[in-house]
Amino acid sequence: MDIDVKNLHPLEVRLLRHVDLAEQITAERIIGELDYNVGQCNQAFSWLSAKGYLVETSRETRVMYELTEFGREQQQKGTPAQRIFTFIKAEGPQALPDLASALQLEKSEIGSAFGQLSKAGFAKMNADNKAQALSEELSGEFILTAELLERGLGGELVEASMSEAEKAAMAKIAKKRGSANSPFKVIEREFITFALTEEGKCAKEAILKAHITGEELGLVTSEILSTGSWKQASFRPYGLNAPTSRLIPGRHNPYGNYLQWVKDKLCSLGFEEFDGPLVENEFWNGDALFMPQFHSARDIHDVYYVKDPVHCKEIEEPWLSQVAKTHENGWNTGSRGWRYSFDHEFTRRQVLRSQGTVLSAHQLPKAKVPGKYFGVARCFRYDQVDATHGADFYQTEGIVLGEDVNLKTLLGLLKMFAEEIAGAEEVKYVPGYFPFTEPSIEVHIKHPVLGWFELGGSGIFRPEVTKALGIDVPVLAWGLGIDRMALMHLGLNDLRELFTPNIESVRMRRGN
Repeated sequence: MDIDVKNLHPLEVRLLRHVDLAEQITAERIIGELDYNVGQCNQAFSWLSAKGYLVETSRETRVMYELTEFGREQQQKGTPAQRIFTFIKAEGPQALPDLASALQLEKSEIGSAFGQLSKAGFAKMNADNKAQALSEELSGEFILTAELLERGLGGELVEASMSEAEKAAMAKIAKKRGSANSPFKVIEREFITFALTEEGKCAKEAILKAHITGEELGLVTSEILSTGSWKQASFRPYGLNAPTSRLIPGRHNPYGNYLQWVKDKLCSLGFEEFDGPLVENEFWNGDALFMPQFHSARDIHDVYYVKDPVHCKEIEEPWLSQVAKTHENGWNTGSRGWRYSFDHEFTRRQVLRSQGTVLSAHQLPKAKVPGKYFGVARCFRYDQVDATHGADFYQTEGIVLGEDVNLKTLLGLLKMFAEEIAGAEEVKYVPGYFPFTEPSIEVHIKHPVLGWFELGGSGIFRPEVTKALGIDVPVLAWGLGIDRMALMHLGLNDLRELFTPNIESVRMRRGN
């Protein structure tokens, strides 16, 4: 076999010289024995596999859990549920806002953690609307969580070595790619085993025969010139037959084209476009949408907090006062509100926009009646990344205001989005829940490969939202995942293909 071993990269040469035909070759072994880093190891495997010198013999995906900084803090101080239980057991019944102040926790954390304790039967709200302990000590999942946090200090935890109870407890405190409020980060690693092929064995023999060591120099530096070490060194030959670089002309991104097409279509239907900043505050991102500050309902919008500056300077009036009163006692909306003391400090907390509906909230105070508005908003919300989910995504958000708009009008708009913009042939509408709309509707479409998935939510804004922001007519609202619509329209099977670094995939995509 005629093998041109002189053009092999030093990483390939050293690996081939190091392994034998019957041996199992893994990344862990090569990194440890040849002192390669992970990138060098993977590159060598890729090159040698492409040349037919290595062949993959097995592949295994292992799920690992790594303790985050937030998890280390919880291991030291205790989880919110543990801290609440310990505090109310020692100090007696406490109001939730008082617990947030005493324990220095966010009201949303207090609400979510107390909900866990209440559901498990360790605490309840007494007649005075205060949290009260119901047992002497915690047990079950709460103890398992503490044990997992303790074990996490020693390094990564392997899912395969965990009991079913531990897996169930871990599922509630671990998230992929980590999160600002996640004790554990989920890591999925592929463990691949390779073996040397007969061609690889021939290449190894040719390397040894040619006395190539992998230590040959490929670069002339000022250091080797000044020291004279180049005189005793061996150099890699130039690859005179290497192909020249491709010249690739620029093209429009197909997803960018699709977003512009959606905007053009909505504008042609008489909608006006709105937009807003990526960094928002809790007021517009949740409070103005009648989402209570302390309630676990906020968990559906797991936001990314801005580290600096933590708070915005001020919230516009009279909207701040009217929304605060609506939360506290319903103001003049006909509602009783949420019956808690509105936190004017929390509402100024800065976050990355977690939903496009924040643009609709901003638009209501200045909207014309009747009126039609839309926006294409980039949003950021922790989610496990897969074929239909991303940690940052686009939504098409819109509102229609008028005396005569109703649920039938909304269904017609949803039908247009599902069939004309997404291109779905099978569509269904199901009841949903959102804190700011009543009734609420989810629209689902059927993808030829992925099956049924939710396109987004919609509904009619509650009076607690519209009246507090100066509107006294029905307002239809929707927030649909335009990334998911693009899956259908562009003929894709995975959201990640919209943002792939593989330029060839982008160039071949339909619509470019």
